[in-house]
Amino acid sequence: METLVEVNKKDENGVIIFEFTGELDETNADKTFTSIYNEIGDFAGKKVVFNLHGLKYLNSKSIGYIADVFSNIEENKGKMYISNCDESVKDVLELVGITTIIPTVDTEEIAIEALSKE
Repeated sequence: METLVEVNKKDENGVIIFEFTGELDETNADKTFTSIYNEIGDFAGKKVVFNLHGLKYLNSKSIGYIADVFSNIEENKGKMYISNCDESVKDVLELVGITTIIPTVDTEEIAIEALSKE
């Protein structure tokens, strides 16, 4: 049975924002990130925020996908931020070192402001 995760996309001042709600795990990670890759497109110069406010759980496969999206964006001269992490999700991201690689901020607004200056 597939675990429920919802990802809403919006665009604000040229920044693509993905808002996550639910849980990312083995049952939905492939499908979810295939959709995200398709939404981002060619990665060239993209400015992206992953707003994780509604995300309550993520597994190692999902963390790998997040790192891969970041890597593709950086390689193509774009920028990515993570924002609004739930405390338990933030703890996991810190534990595996993602927050030392991907800029992680408290709010979506801070991420958008930082990306607007890029």
